[in-house]
Amino acid sequence: MLRLNYKISEGVRMIGLLGKKIGMTSIFDQQGRQVPVTVLEVGPCTVLSLKQKEKDGYQAVQLGFDAQTEKRINKPEAGFFKKLNVKPVKFIKEIRTKSLEGLEVGKQMHVNNFAVNDLVDVIGTSIGRGFQGVVRRHGFKGGGRSHGSMFGRVAGSIGQASNPKRVFKGLRMPGHMGDEQVTIQNLKVVKIDAENNLMVIRGAVPGYKNQYVIVREAVKKQRPRKWRTPEEGVEELKVEEKVKAVTKKKEGAKTAAKKPEPAAKKK
Repeated sequence: MLRLNYKISEGVRMIGLLGKKIGMTSIFDQQGRQVPVTVLEVGPCTVLSLKQKEKDGYQAVQLGFDAQTEKRINKPEAGFFKKLNVKPVKFIKEIRTKSLEGLEVGKQMHVNNFAVNDLVDVIGTSIGRGFQGVVRRHGFKGGGRSHGSMFGRVAGSIGQASNPKRVFKGLRMPGHMGDEQVTIQNLKVVKIDAENNLMVIRGAVPGYKNQYVIVREAVKKQRPRKWRTPEEGVEELKVEEKVKAVTKKKEGAKTAAKKPEPAAKKK
């Protein structure tokens, strides 16, 4: 059973689900433009526990995702799932939420908790790149590549000899790249397939294929919502199209263009 301890601030209360990255592809929008998208398998997530503020000091829901065979879990984990009367899962995560209404232990939550045109944040682990130099890791330009140059792709000077006689803390240097928690914010949901628990998101998502991710409503673009059961279906989210305001100069130019030309005077 895999547990990833993602840190979420105390004040964040939201709706979220667990899933994994299937891969990337591209689609065409209504204007005929090619758009890169990522396909995620989101849910079904089993509710394993409900944390209440009076008892636990905070309010959250513990979700489990991706079924696991019983022979691959140890005895304490087997006892935990047996007590809840649910099937073992691989990925467990707690998500803080404003309301626990509609949530019960053993109940399954599906991708219909999100809607098309929703804005979501996706949390995942970036692909590990191993030990890399400053050119690839930090985007350094490097030195000259002319004949006899011994600079190339090295970092160059990292400090001074006389003062301060040390390397400053936080200096960008070669080292391990990737394999760290990454959050991509405000990604737009393009399509939802409730039957197959699939969600198509515009843009890239951190991680490799089959990497576990957390999909939650965007922190910076939250809207009123509640936990939805599978019977409620997929929510239809209406998005108002923004109309660009026309400046006074453009209005004046348009009116001037519409004015008829003065008639020629008779001789």
